[in-house]
Amino acid sequence: MSDVRYPFTAIVGMPDLRLGLLLNAVSPAVGGVLVRGEKGTAKSTMVRALAGLLPTLAAVDGCRFACDPAAPDPQCPDGPHDRPSASERPAQLVELPVGVAEDRIVGSLDLERALAEGVKAYEPGLLAKAHRGVLYIDEVNLLQDHVVDLLLDAAAMGRSYVEREGVSVRHAARFLLVGTMNPEEGELRPQLLDRFGLTVEIAATRDPAERAEVVRRRLGYDADPAGFAARFAADEQALAERITAARELLPKVELTDVALRQITAVCAAFEVDGLRADIVMARTAVALAAWDGRTEVLEEDVRKAAQLALPHRRRRNPFDAPGLDEEQLDRTLEEHAQPSEPEEPEEPSEPEGSGGSGGSGEAEGEGEGDGPEDDGPGPDGGPGGGPDGGGAPEPASGPEASAAEPEEPLQQPVPAQHPAPTRESAPVAAGDPYRTKLFTVQGTGHGAQGRRSPAETTGGHTVRARRPQGTLSRLHLTATLQAAAPHQAARGRAGRALVLRKDDFREQVRQGRESNLVLFVVDASGSMAARQRMTAVKGAVLSLLMDAYQRRDKIGMITFRGADAELALPPTSSVEVGAARLESLPTGGRTPLAAGLLRAHEVLRVERLRDPSRRPLLVVVTDGRATGGRDALARSQRAAGLFAAQGTASVVLDCESGPVRLGLARTLAGLLGGTAVSLDELRPEGVASLVRENRQDSRRENRATTMRKAA
Repeated sequence: MSDVRYPFTAIVGMPDLRLGLLLNAVSPAVGGVLVRGEKGTAKSTMVRALAGLLPTLAAVDGCRFACDPAAPDPQCPDGPHDRPSASERPAQLVELPVGVAEDRIVGSLDLERALAEGVKAYEPGLLAKAHRGVLYIDEVNLLQDHVVDLLLDAAAMGRSYVEREGVSVRHAARFLLVGTMNPEEGELRPQLLDRFGLTVEIAATRDPAERAEVVRRRLGYDADPAGFAARFAADEQALAERITAARELLPKVELTDVALRQITAVCAAFEVDGLRADIVMARTAVALAAWDGRTEVLEEDVRKAAQLALPHRRRRNPFDAPGLDEEQLDRTLEEHAQPSEPEEPEEPSEPEGSGGSGGSGEAEGEGEGDGPEDDGPGPDGGPGGGPDGGGAPEPASGPEASAAEPEEPLQQPVPAQHPAPTRESAPVAAGDPYRTKLFTVQGTGHGAQGRRSPAETTGGHTVRARRPQGTLSRLHLTATLQAAAPHQAARGRAGRALVLRKDDFREQVRQGRESNLVLFVVDASGSMAARQRMTAVKGAVLSLLMDAYQRRDKIGMITFRGADAELALPPTSSVEVGAARLESLPTGGRTPLAAGLLRAHEVLRVERLRDPSRRPLLVVVTDGRATGGRDALARSQRAAGLFAAQGTASVVLDCESGPVRLGLARTLAGLLGGTAVSLDELRPEGVASLVRENRQDSRRENRATTMRKAA
C-alpha cells in the first residue's frame, strides 16, 4: 500500500461530506462528523485525505502528548514544560481499530510499579496520540457502547482521564472526531448519535459519467500514486490555505440576534431534545460564514447548518430513519427572518349577521363553497343532489360511503374474509410495539458487552478475584494485599513498604451483561393468516426486535410456510432491516415447522463457528401446528430435541387463539427445553403476573431445598 495519500481534491462528488469535514477542520468545536453510507463510497479515503490538508502544528520536543509550546497543558504527565523547545510537525491521523480495548484508547498504568515503587508509569493511548489531530473511527457502530461513550466524552471535554485504584492521570485530548458507518450493519443508539456534531448521508452516484471518472482516477492513482498526487498538488495547497484563512477569520464572525433566533426556532420546531443541537448549529453556522470569507452569519448558513446538524437528532423510534422536512425548515426560517416586533392589537370583529344585505355578493355565500347549502342536499332535496337536483349525484367515498349508498344488489362477488390456508395473503401491518418481558440465557457467558444475559465483562460489579490472565489491567487491591501479607517476614520486609512479587497480584472479575444472538423462527403459514391475529403477532415480534435493539443484540430471522423455510435475515446487528422484513412478510400455505427448526439449527451451528463467545437465544413464533408431509408433527418434535440436547436457550411465543386450544406450542416449548409465553403475557400488564409467579416458584424451590438440607 502506498504511503502517498489520495488527494482530497481528487475525490469526485459528495459535496455534503466534503463540506462537513472541512467545517470541522475550520472549527473542531463543531463536534466531529458521522458519515453514514453504503459500502464502497470512499468514506475512508476522504477522511484520510483530510489529514493532509490540516496545518502543521508546533509541539514541545520530547512530549508524548504533543503539547502546544505557547500554552502547554499544566496537567501533562510529561510536564511541566518550562521554556520548552519546540518543532513543527504534521497533524496526526489516528485510526481506531474495531476490536480496540479501553486500555489501548486511554492508555494504561503499570500497576506493579505504581504499588511497588510508588511511581506513575503511564503508557499513553490513542487519545494522546490524536491530540491536536484527527481521530478516525471506521465502522463506529460496531464498537461497544462503553467505548463509544468514552470517545465521545473525551471529544466533548477535550481531556482524557485514567483512573486505576487511586492513581490518576489526566491529559489534554482535543481532536477532530470522524466516524463512518454502514447502516445495514446496525445503527448507533440515538443518545450516541446526538453526541456527533454533524451527520452526512452519502451514496454512490448513479450517473455513468461520474462513475467512469471515479474509476479513471482510482486506476491512475494505483498506477502512479506520486504522479497522480502531483497533478492535484496546486489544488491541495489552495484548499489548505483556505482552511488556515477560515481559522483566522473564525473569531471575527458575528452571530446576529436574527440568526440565533432562527437557529433556536428551527430546533424548537423540529422538537429536538436538549440544547446540544442549538449549540452545534450555532458553531456550524459561524464556521460556514468563515469558510465563505464572511464576518456575519446569514440565513443560508443557518439552513445548511440545520441540514447537517439535525437529521440524526430527529429519531424518536429506534426504527426511524434520520431525515429532515425541508418545507418545514423553510417555513420556520421565513417566519423568523426579521427582528421580532410587538404585536398590534387586533381590530374587534363585527358580530355575525351585523352586515347589511347591500354588501358584496361574497358575504351572502356567492363565493364557491361558502354557504352551508353547498355542502350537501337540504332537507327538501334541493340543488344539493336530491331528486329535484339537475345533476346526477357523485359517488360517495370514505367512511360514510356505506351509509350513503342505496341498498342495491352487489355487482362484484364478495371475497372470503379468511383466505384458504393454501393461498398467500397480502402482508398486513404490524401492531404498535410495546415493552416486553426480558428473556435471558441462563448461566454466565463471556460474550460482547450488552444488556441481556449475565456475563463476565470489563464493566459491571466485581464478584471475585483471580490471578491475572495476560496483562494486569484491573487490580483487585484487597486480594493482592491478602496474598502478599503472609510472606512479608520471609521476604525481609523493612519499614512500611510492602514487598510484592508478581505472583501476589490479583485482578478483578467483573460481572455485567452480554449481548446475544436472538434468532427468530416465525410461522407464516395459513394457520397464522387471520388479519387481526397476524397484526398482533407482528406487533409482538416487532416489540421483541425493539427489545433486542435496546439490549445491543444481533438478530436473525427465519420464516417458514408452504413447503420450506427461508432465511429472511442472516444474523446481523441491523435490527431496522429485521423490522422491514417483518413488515413485508406474507402469509399462507402449509406449516413446515420441522423445516423451520432444522434451518435454525444450521444457522446457529454456523454462527457458533464464527463467534463462539456469543450465546444464542431461539425465539419460535408459532401456534405449534405442523403440516406438510407424513409425520409432520413427529418430525418437528424430533427437530426440537436437537436444541434441547445442545442446551440452547429458547422461548416459544404461543400464537394459538380461539375457544378450543390444543396446547401444541407449549408442548413444543417443553421439547425445546424452553419457556412458552402467550401474546398476552408479553404485554406490560402480563409481566407483573409472570414476575409474581416466578417469585412464588423461587420461594417454593428455596423451601424445598431447605427441607432437604434439614432432612
